[in-house]
Amino acid sequence: MSEPLDPAGEAAAVDLAGEARRLDAADALAPLRERFVLDDVTYLDGNSLGALPAHVPARVDDVVRRQWGELRIRSWEESGWWTAPERIGDRIAPLVGAAAGQIVVGDSTSVNVFKALVAAVRMAREDVGDGGEGGSAVRDEILVDATTFPTDGYIAESAARMTGCALRPVTPAEVPGALGDRTAAVLLNHVDYRTGRLHDLPALTRAVHACGAYAVWDLCHSAGALPVGLDEHGVDLAVGCTYKYLNGGPGSPAYLYVRRDLQPRFDSPLPGWNSHAEPFGMRSAYAPASGAVRGRVGTPDILSLLALEAALDVWDADGVSVAAVRAKSLALTDFFLRCVGAYVPAGRVESVTPAAHDERGSQVALRCDDAGEVMKRLVENGVVGDFRAPDVLRFGFTPLYVGFADVERAARVLARTLG
Repeated sequence: MSEPLDPAGEAAAVDLAGEARRLDAADALAPLRERFVLDDVTYLDGNSLGALPAHVPARVDDVVRRQWGELRIRSWEESGWWTAPERIGDRIAPLVGAAAGQIVVGDSTSVNVFKALVAAVRMAREDVGDGGEGGSAVRDEILVDATTFPTDGYIAESAARMTGCALRPVTPAEVPGALGDRTAAVLLNHVDYRTGRLHDLPALTRAVHACGAYAVWDLCHSAGALPVGLDEHGVDLAVGCTYKYLNGGPGSPAYLYVRRDLQPRFDSPLPGWNSHAEPFGMRSAYAPASGAVRGRVGTPDILSLLALEAALDVWDADGVSVAAVRAKSLALTDFFLRCVGAYVPAGRVESVTPAAHDERGSQVALRCDDAGEVMKRLVENGVVGDFRAPDVLRFGFTPLYVGFADVERAARVLARTLG
């Protein structure tokens, strides 16, 4: 254990600790913390795995013991299993600024990225008639965020091979200058998973549309933490996971958004019996269902789906809105940066998360030479964040259950860990 703060640092700690208590006392979202299973650990890793909502175990127990154990096959109809992907999609819709009927829940983020990206290329080519006689240039290029989470890049590369497209990695800032009449689709992250940088979804979507291409957004690090505005900004397709800020549980199913006017043209590369117009007709020829159901593939993962549905109940509490969550998120991250500045020895860490509110998600990433070892020691001392190679400490702030006292303590323990 390193030495305690010097006298000046101790005085700052007293002032900031007192401020944290006052902020928590005035926080309208603070009572929600009681709805989660938490202990004395300061948990700042909700951007990787959200905490367990306290009522979920009982709901899952009912699904297992009664719906599965007693009703068995009848639960597909009587317990609403069959319609769960769309029903839960409609629960997620307001959290990402979408009207009902445009989101289906199921499969993993990776699988949904593949569906969305291939479908986007197919629609882009349909728009120009495949570049045939009298048509425009062939849409044969996919742009992908060069800083993306690796899986998105892997999937984009595979989708490019499948569709005969060239894959061109560019940073989000480079996208407007990289777009052209050959661009079919652009895959971007709303929030950078390493740095917490929030990218300009409205402006980038407009730029993509201006060149006749389709925008596919990955919302894994934004849904449930900040406003997205899918409908408002005309996003074509979007995907996201549910186990981070939506607290759906480890491996909980992802979701796929298909804008309503594009649904009749959404041509999934993974047509399954669950997305068939007559799923129980057992016909050899595929005919897609209408609406968001087209995004389904195989049999839904009912246990995970219904655990997620239960977890979403926390959003039904009075006063809980995406706007309120966003305001608290910014206040928490601002306060954390202040505490780090006050406590941590100068030059020991560097924030790589933008200071500007309109460029910041709900996490703070600090660059530190020995970040891997530092995070291990933080966890040993009851502060849980995570490490991203080679030198980044990530701290995620889930406003539904993280308070200002958590923030102050995390910065204080970090300072003592760094010495």
